[in-house]
Amino acid sequence: MESGAKKWGFQGKQGLEAASTTTVRGYLNLLMGNINQDNCLTVVPLGHGDPSHFPSFRITPAAEDAIVDALRSAKHNCYSTTVGILPARRALADYLNRDLPYHLSPDDVYLTIGCTQGIEVVISILSRPGANILLPRPGFPLYEAWCAYNHLEMRHYDLLPEKGWEVDLDAVETLADENTVAMVIINPGNPCGNVFGYEHLKKIAETARKLGILVIADEAYDNIAFGSTPYVPMRVFGLTVPILTLGSISKRWVVPGWRLGWLVTSDPDGILQKSGVINSIAGFLNISSDPATFIQAAIPQILENTKEDFFSKIISTLRECADICYNRIEEIPSLTCPKKPEGSMFVMLKLNLSMLEDINDDVDFCLKLAKEESVIILPGIAMELKNWLRVTFAIEPSLLQEGLARVKAFCQRHAKKQ
Repeated sequence: MESGAKKWGFQGKQGLEAASTTTVRGYLNLLMGNINQDNCLTVVPLGHGDPSHFPSFRITPAAEDAIVDALRSAKHNCYSTTVGILPARRALADYLNRDLPYHLSPDDVYLTIGCTQGIEVVISILSRPGANILLPRPGFPLYEAWCAYNHLEMRHYDLLPEKGWEVDLDAVETLADENTVAMVIINPGNPCGNVFGYEHLKKIAETARKLGILVIADEAYDNIAFGSTPYVPMRVFGLTVPILTLGSISKRWVVPGWRLGWLVTSDPDGILQKSGVINSIAGFLNISSDPATFIQAAIPQILENTKEDFFSKIISTLRECADICYNRIEEIPSLTCPKKPEGSMFVMLKLNLSMLEDINDDVDFCLKLAKEESVIILPGIAMELKNWLRVTFAIEPSLLQEGLARVKAFCQRHAKKQ
């Protein structure tokens, strides 16, 4: 320090860097940094669920037209209201009302900057000294990051691979106490590729009601189901337990960069209002950023004009990719897939370390795979499940084939000699 200068009174926030490294982006940055730049192989991104880069997942022109129309109208260059503009919230309420036993109004819908901001909102407003929240293991690591940042105690319940990744409801009841505020479910499942059936969701709702906690339903992959289990939104059970639903256009419309999501309160009995949660959501959004106004304005047209054949094509492609992934993994003895994916864009694989040499754990596997084969896979420890792997199959089918062939070659090269 310069002689005689005053001591500086600022410093970086403690703990922020540690929290950020546990996110998907944190691990992806680590893995991308391990790519061998002298390797001429194309990088195969099996770690990040963003298929928008690939021709098979091109956005519908109807959505593009809606954005262009909203922008060229010159009516939406202004600030948005903090909860989102009314036409967008009204259109989303109508979209989400289908098959519900009660009615959502536009006042139940809050627009967010993707599901990411929705997670930030719900964790921030529920955090208080001594409180805890129940998170799935494996799950989506952004919940852990925001809990750590807000000093909200995390308690993990297991998803059971032998039961198709259903929630261990006995564990939920054991973990909860008088300071538990909520439980998070992710359906369709990231990272497991599972889809919860109606009866299981009903049991989750009944368990949460018994415990006096609300359910945070992360439905970023809503309607992305291609197996035998139909998709059922958790808000169907809003008469049983208060529900905060997180959703977005990012995945179903394949536009994650548009950053338009929603937080929806499903609570016909008014419990969230009485407890102050509704006021807290509005208060948080009053001091936060909003999605771009012109993208909000495009929502009614996007919802109305997107044809079913667009969704059918995306589902068909994901089903094909899920089949490729499952069948290719079956050919690799050191990797085990407990259940063929039925939804979302991911699958969890068990890493059988006893069959491999020079591989210490899941992180070591992913780092060496990135360096030797330029294939990016997320280590399970990022989802609180050590020695597992998360693979996304939402990429171009031909590139998926190539990437899994390289994973097979890598595993063969590191296989223990018999």
